[in-house]
Amino acid sequence: MTKTNLPYRTRAAAALLATAGLALSMPAMAEPYRNEIRNEPARCQSDRGPAIMVTVDGIKASSGKLRVQSYRATSGEWLVKGKWLSRIEVPARAGSMSFCVPVPSSGTYGIAVRHDVNGNGHTDLSTDGGAMSNNPSINIFNLGKPSYTKVGVPVGDGVKSIRIQMKYM
Repeated sequence: MTKTNLPYRTRAAAALLATAGLALSMPAMAEPYRNEIRNEPARCQSDRGPAIMVTVDGIKASSGKLRVQSYRATSGEWLVKGKWLSRIEVPARAGSMSFCVPVPSSGTYGIAVRHDVNGNGHTDLSTDGGAMSNNPSINIFNLGKPSYTKVGVPVGDGVKSIRIQMKYM
């Protein structure tokens, strides 16, 4: 019996199984969003990239957690819930800390930093701190969300170094 003589259901089932087998044999693509990563400073060697070497200054206490998140600097992604590209979260250390944040390709990106001083996972306006790439002013009129055009950092094929100053109430 040739393949064309098989009943339709059998041919459809065979096609489905063949497609499933093909999908299983292909490598999984990395998700473009919500990648929790470790801070790997060696990743920001000058010959590697694209990446952003972020130095965060003015961390007020060695308590709680510091979170660094990268976003594409576009109106549809900057600070949009679930649209962050990568996140590094570590115990906070007073003073300055540095982070290597890889980005998927050359382009314009924004970095958001949050210091959860007591580590409770909630934003406590009276104690927690925050900051963004290019250190834009944050006030009651922009409700802590400056335009993506103010935070955008152009990144080429190499490593771009930036400094971010923490702000606390």
